[in-house]
Order: sequence, then structure tokens, then C-alpha cells
Amino acid sequence: MDENLSRGYVQLGKARGMNEFKFSNGFTHLSPPVDKCNFIYMALILGGIGFLLPYNSFIIAVDYFQARYPGTTVIFDMSVVYIIMAFFAVFANNILVETLSLNTRITFGYLVSFVTLNFVVICEIWWELFGVATSYTINLVAVAIVSLGCTVQQSSFYGYTSMLPSRYTQAVMTGESFAGFWVSINRIITKSLLNDERGNTSMFFILSNMTILLCFVLHQVVRKTDFVQFYITLCQERNRITLEPTEDVGLMDPLDQVGDPSKGQYGVLKIQTSPLGTESASGSADLNAAGQYSAFSFSNPVYEPSAPSGNPPGSAGPTYKVEDVVVMRGAYGTQSTSTPWSGIKRGLLARLEVAKLIFPYMVSIGAAYFITLCLYPGIVSEIISCKFESWMPVILMTAFNASDLLGKVFALIPYEWKRTQLLYFSSARIILIPLFFLCAIPRGAPILSGEGYPLLFSWLLGLTNGIVGSIPMIQAPSKVPEEHRELAGNIMTLSYTTGLTIGSLLAYMMDACLGPPVQIKDVCSNMAKVQAGQTSTTVFANVTASILTTAVSSTLPIVEKTTAISKPKTTDVLTTMLMSTLLSNSTASLLNDRGLSDVSTTALPKILANVTSASNAILQH
Repeated sequence: MDENLSRGYVQLGKARGMNEFKFSNGFTHLSPPVDKCNFIYMALILGGIGFLLPYNSFIIAVDYFQARYPGTTVIFDMSVVYIIMAFFAVFANNILVETLSLNTRITFGYLVSFVTLNFVVICEIWWELFGVATSYTINLVAVAIVSLGCTVQQSSFYGYTSMLPSRYTQAVMTGESFAGFWVSINRIITKSLLNDERGNTSMFFILSNMTILLCFVLHQVVRKTDFVQFYITLCQERNRITLEPTEDVGLMDPLDQVGDPSKGQYGVLKIQTSPLGTESASGSADLNAAGQYSAFSFSNPVYEPSAPSGNPPGSAGPTYKVEDVVVMRGAYGTQSTSTPWSGIKRGLLARLEVAKLIFPYMVSIGAAYFITLCLYPGIVSEIISCKFESWMPVILMTAFNASDLLGKVFALIPYEWKRTQLLYFSSARIILIPLFFLCAIPRGAPILSGEGYPLLFSWLLGLTNGIVGSIPMIQAPSKVPEEHRELAGNIMTLSYTTGLTIGSLLAYMMDACLGPPVQIKDVCSNMAKVQAGQTSTTVFANVTASILTTAVSSTLPIVEKTTAISKPKTTDVLTTMLMSTLLSNSTASLLNDRGLSDVSTTALPKILANVTSASNAILQH
């Protein structure tokens, strides 16, 4: 779209000597304004941060909520409540998209997030006005309210950026990753500064709220810029051409000039009008009672290449000298007076047609977020480390968010992904599910123990999520006509929300396979006791080994002297042999630790050798 439009602007400027076009709302730019210093791009990154930051704030504070509600699946519950509420909110937004304005829906999301997080940090975390059970319910309700506002806001943002060049959709998705990364860094800093859980969690939520306020202010500034207004107006009015009788309009499509010079000649666009301009009784918006076209109707303009410019005598209406006029009408019908049911039907048909065009992208992004939500944040938060303790889930989530941000950056690489490549890539990520499962089962003693494996898998999960979770959203709007790009953005949001919902529900089943919930303190204390017992046993064995080593070494010369008698008596030899055998058996039973290996390989063979010598003496006797 953008490349062809740019060529058109250059040709139009040459043809007219004036780069000017007047939209119905008074916007007079035709050349696209420049995004100076990438201000719009950076502001949309902050916009992406704003609508995912509330959810990430609840999830990243996993250490606080697990300590406040021990033995519960609080993170699973928050995730499922948020995703299910988001699923229905996307449906609501697809209805509101033609009822409420874009700015109203986005402002609603910011307002809901700001008020809800303020309530949580003041009444729930700092003052602790409610009991544990009531508090648990209130937090889930707060997550549901935030989900409603943020999802309407998020879906509207994607419809909003779908009308801008594609790099600005990528900016919003980068902002989503920055939201997770920012709250992770925020949590690490606040948790490091204050040891008190209530204090550092309150500070954490206050910083999140300040970020939301900043995002709201920037959105209000950006939406009024010429850059944003130009592209929104271009998409909204691309089927509407407003010509004034005094205008010498020069519109052309430079691609049509190739191979057909005749199209470059000037002609006249005659607009037939009725003196009365009234509509017919049949309800047609195009024809009046006399069968003529109503004022400024472009449903069937009369194009006469040989007609003179101006308003010839006897003409039905004014004529305009134009170079070429291309009127592209929507494939889903034109605006007319109709019943509410016909409007709903027309909207459903439009969504069905758009879904057919972007179906592979819908499947790709749905599968990507389905696999991600199977593991994050639920299973990731259940991985236990006695080395990092309550820091472990925070560290793993930070690794995921940092690599997810890196994946969004990789998505900027100019490469046109094929639809099959996206589908295969999204599906191949399913291998991460059993790998994470091995890091968490059984609880307390996982098959893949240690901190290295979970960190590696979290990094891979985030990196692939950043790539395959953004490219379909970026490419899909370019596959539909410009006037339906906002609709395509809403449908893509519905697709990945469906994947989120199914994935979060499957995460519950996976958590049930892990067994009953355990607390990190209990697991780590039990492991500490076992290790302490092993340490005391090792110390005792080392002391015993030292004593036995000294005793054996001191008695070894006596044993050698006794067994070296040239003509021993049978009774003395048997006594020596029995005592040596007893000593060797006792030593062999006690010296089984690694610290006693030197004794068993030095003193004992000498004793046995002397016993053998004594046995030979008996046989000779």
C-alpha cells in the first residue's frame, strides 16, 4: 500500500504542481507526514506497554501472592480468569467497533487499569482490609475487571495500528514484550531494595500505575498528530472523493500509464445532480423521484474523455476536468438505510470474508499463544529451586520476558515469511511442553533438576514466542483491503485470545499431573534436614576412619612380627588367624565410605597376606 501511494503522490505533485488534497473532515495533506525522530513509533511502543502492564504486574508479583496464599493455585487462577474474561471482551469489542469511537475504547481501558490497580495497592496490599479468603476473591475480581478494560483497549489498538504502516503494528507488539520486561526489572529492583514483602510489592504496583498514566498521556498526544490523522483519514475515506466546482483536480494512478498512453489524456468527470436532491420513495440513496442521481453521488459517475471542461449548457450538473479517477468500492456493500439485523448480517459477512483471507495467520498466532499459555506463567511458577527460593519464578519470568522482547526485535528483520513456514514454526514449539514438564515433576525432586534447564527452556519459550507471536499480526492486515484493516486487527486479536484461553485451561490439567501443591519452604527444609543427616553421617564416618586407621597402623608391626615366627605352634597360629579374620571383617564392614579407601587398600592386604603366611605354616607343620 505505502509504496504505491508514495509513487502516486510524486506523480500527482508533478501533474498539478501542488501537493494538496481535501478530505471531508478538512484534513488537507496528501503527502504522508514524516514521523520525526520516530516519536510516533516510540509512543506506540509505550502504548503496547500500557495495555499489557496491568496483567503482567499481577503475574510477576508471584512471590508475594504465593506467600500470601500458600498452598493455592493463585497464579493459575489469575491467568485463567484474565484469559477467559479477555475472550469475551474481544467479542464485545467486535460489536463496539462500530458503536463506540476508537479513542473512547482505548481511554476506557486506561481508566479501568489505573483505578483498579490503585484500589489493589491501597486497600488490598498496603492496608490489608480483607481476610485471606475475601482478599483472594477480590484479587481475582480485580484481574477480571482489568482484563475487560485492557482487552477492549488492546483489540482497539491493533485495529488502530492496522490503519498505519506495518512497522507501527510491530511497535505495539514490541511494547507488549517491553511490558513484561519492564515489570520484571521493576520487581527485581523493588524486591532488592526492600525486604518487607508488603512494602516492596506496594512500591512495585505504584511504579506500574505511574507507567500507565504516562502511556495514557502520550496516547492523547499522538492520536492528534498529523501523521496518525492522515492514515486514519486515508483508510476511512478512501472510497469518498470530495470535489469542489472551482477545483482543477488531477488524480491519476501512475501504474495505469504504463503501456497505455491514452489514459494520460484529460477528460471530464460529470456529476449528475437533481435540482431537488430528494430521495425516492423506494428508499434508494442514489436515485431521486425523477430518476436522476442525487447530489454528488459517485455510485455511477459519468466519465467523458472528450467533454470540455467547465459546466456546459444543458448539463445535469457540474463537470470537472480530471486526469484519471479510480473509485474502488468496498466488496461488502455500501452504506444505506437498513434495519439493525441487516447491519449485523452485513458485519458478520464482512468478518467471514476477512477471516478467509487471513485464516493461516489466525491459526499460526492461535497455536503460538496456546503453547505459551500452557507453560507460562503457570508451570513456570511451579518450578522449585532451594538455591533461589522465592526468587526462582521471578528469575524465570524475567528470562522469558527478556527473550520475548528479543524475539520481537528479530521480527523486524525484513523477511517475508510464507504461510506454511509460520504454521510449521508455531507447531514445532510444542516440544517445549514435555521439556518444561520434566523440570517440574515430581514436585521437590524433578527429573531435570537444577536451575540451568528451566532457564534455558524459558529463554527458548520467550524467544520463539516473540517471533511467531508477532509476525502473523504484522503481515495479516496487509492481506486485506485498507478499509477492512481495523477489522482484520480485531479478528487476529480474537484468534490469539482463543489460543490463550485454551492454553490456560490445559495448564490446569498439567498442574494436576504434578501432584498436590507444595510450599518452597517445606521442600527446602526437608532437603536441608536430609543434607544435614548425610553430613553428620559423613563426619562420624570420617572420625571412625581416622581412629581405625591409627589403630591398624599401630598394630600392624605387632601383627607382622607375630605372623613371621618360623615355627609357630598350631594353637597360636589359629588364634592369630581368627583374630586377623575378625579384624578384617570388622574393618571391611566399617570402611565403606570414600574417606576410608586408603585404609582398605593399604593395611588390610598386609593383614591378609600375613594370615595367608600363617596358613601355609600350619600346612607345613
